[in-house]
Amino acid sequence: MSPHTDEGQIARAPFRPLPFELKTQRLILRLWDRADASGYRELVGERGDPLPTMDEALADIDGARESAPGRGIHLLTLRRRDDPSMFLGYCGLVIGRASIEEPEIAYELLRSAHGNGYATEAAQVIVDAARATGRTRLWSTVRPWNPPSFRVLEKIGFSRDRVTTDDGGDIVWLTRSLDA
Repeated sequence: MSPHTDEGQIARAPFRPLPFELKTQRLILRLWDRADASGYRELVGERGDPLPTMDEALADIDGARESAPGRGIHLLTLRRRDDPSMFLGYCGLVIGRASIEEPEIAYELLRSAHGNGYATEAAQVIVDAARATGRTRLWSTVRPWNPPSFRVLEKIGFSRDRVTTDDGGDIVWLTRSLDA
């Protein structure tokens, strides 16, 4: 059986699903909610992409929520446990340039949340959750201009694998084994 079905939809892989909520000492990671639309728009604006309208942001969030159960992997929003109303960004697993069997870890935080260790803390709990799904390896791809992401990935056990190039320039591929 192919891992893909018609129209690019992904068939359920033989892995346990990533939870819809995870907690760390300081953070709550949970599935996107419509209340996250303003934070999502702010994040998109900070990265310099065209700002989605509120309706577009809500549609993106609705789509992410609807597709998460079928994929078994998804992005989770980050919030501080001591202030759950404060949207910090997201972290989770995506297919990206990888596969459903060996997905990519992805994270992005608002600039105001940088420098607090939140990305490392969130990424580590996602690595642990990925291991619990039965996966044996994760990937990450990072542009060379992003040293903070390399530091986060190094702290959680990723190592450089190779460099490829696309229309946007070099892409550094990193990997991490999830073997016990």
